[in-house]
Amino acid sequence: MKFTNAVLFAVRYATIVAVTLLGTVYNASAQEITPEHTQAAKAAMIATGATSRLDGILPEIASFTKAGLIANRPDIEAEISSIVDETAISLAARRGVLEDEVAAIYTQIFTQAELESISGFFKSEAGIKFLNLTPSVFRQVDEVSKVWRTGITRDMARTVNEKMKEQGLQ
Repeated sequence: MKFTNAVLFAVRYATIVAVTLLGTVYNASAQEITPEHTQAAKAAMIATGATSRLDGILPEIASFTKAGLIANRPDIEAEISSIVDETAISLAARRGVLEDEVAAIYTQIFTQAELESISGFFKSEAGIKFLNLTPSVFRQVDEVSKVWRTGITRDMARTVNEKMKEQGLQ
């Protein structure tokens, strides 16, 4: 199984939620969101790389747009590429709006103190190591789970077959 940035983001997010919520059951949305709280959210987003998976959205859309247009008009490929690239660059400024929306989600879920703790951990040596090694850990977990699954499947089939024979069902 290939682990994409989306999967890595999901794991990072789930880990953050699990670690944070184990120590507290607090509804951050019940509090007023201050500029400091929003800054803490943005710092946590940067520390965890939470929005890095979003980096490919605009280039992907541009690539699909080019491909579709060039397929219909291959004679003007250079012009299409230029127009799409120009448009993509102009739309890139809207990324800040997306970052603000994600920060708003974080402020609704986490308190400012929690976000500061999250940032602190993921900026620490252990947090950086966690982020950097998570893909490798997942590959290894995937491999051992495949071996385990194969063994369980074999044992399940064998045991069920034996029990069915014992009961005269085969």
